[in-house]
Amino acid sequence: MKKIAVLLLFVLLMSCGATVNYDYEKSTDFTQYKTYNYFSDMQSGLSELDEKRFIAALNEALKDKGFALAETPDFFIDIQSEVYDTNNQSNVGVGLGGGGRNVGGGLSIGIPVGQSSMTRLILVEFIDKDRIGLFWQANSSSSYRQNASPEKREADFRTLASKILSKYPPK
Repeated sequence: MKKIAVLLLFVLLMSCGATVNYDYEKSTDFTQYKTYNYFSDMQSGLSELDEKRFIAALNEALKDKGFALAETPDFFIDIQSEVYDTNNQSNVGVGLGGGGRNVGGGLSIGIPVGQSSMTRLILVEFIDKDRIGLFWQANSSSSYRQNASPEKREADFRTLASKILSKYPPK
């Protein structure tokens, strides 16, 4: 039973195999921030439906951390995203060779194995327009399946939002 629980935990952690990196302004007093909103002219790079899903996931994760969405917020959130094709570097080599009497020859070719995959980069920035500007950011890189179901996308965004905000505020 213990092995099954460990395996399930591993599968859950790997299901959103996102890599997240953080950066922040060291002089920031993070305790002063309690309310947030999104820039009205935000160009996220996500589809309209995915943007709604990701914002809903961020709202849920921020609410869990004690933040409130407000018309006159302490800080604004900007989201930027990009999807790109990751070339597969795996291949199989096939070679032929021959020789005799001080003469040799050969032929070798690489055959790609598998297919390329899509990767999505998402940058989330917290910006205090009245004081110091950008004070915290997280960027994530994760695999992206264009044909994923809406339910799968929602679940992936919830996991990603939680992972992105796991180190906010910085210690």
